[in-house]
Amino acid sequence: MTFDDEKEDGRVLGGTDPLPPSDWTGLGHASHVEALIGAHGDDLARYLRRRAPQQDVGDLMQESLGRFAALSSHAMSLVEKPGAYLVGIARNLLTDRARSAEARMQSQHHSFNDSEVLGPDPHAALEARETLRRVEQAIARLSPQTGSIFVMHRFDGLDYKEIAEAKGITVKGVEWHMAKAMLAIDKARADHK
Repeated sequence: MTFDDEKEDGRVLGGTDPLPPSDWTGLGHASHVEALIGAHGDDLARYLRRRAPQQDVGDLMQESLGRFAALSSHAMSLVEKPGAYLVGIARNLLTDRARSAEARMQSQHHSFNDSEVLGPDPHAALEARETLRRVEQAIARLSPQTGSIFVMHRFDGLDYKEIAEAKGITVKGVEWHMAKAMLAIDKARADHK
């Protein structure tokens, strides 16, 4: 008689004794996990095949079973329906993957305007060039004093007081020349439309 042939109570196992008894709790954690996986693995695979791309089913199965196997013996003993628990793990994994895929897509999304895709509008560019040409002509037709004051204010950035000191005229005189220049420019732009 060997040690393996004895039951816990000292009786020897006979040829008709079932090995191991179904209510025996002496199974180790790993054996218990293997038994549960064997019993519910096909259901889990079926669940994943219906909801995930075929190439991901194996990875999801492995990750679901790994999370289930990582439970402590005590936590695993609290699980009343291991099949449903495995499906719950798989559902959470699918949700996590969907969220991360959505976040990846949003981070790679590029919002664009039509002008970025189509490029500049050639018609608008022609109109702008024509308007600029007309404005330049209107400025060139101004008296030298008015044209000079306009350029000093708009292009050189001088204020009316600085221009008045430089030209030796009053601030009101600068305002009058600027008004005259603006009227000529507005008229040139209006003629274009």
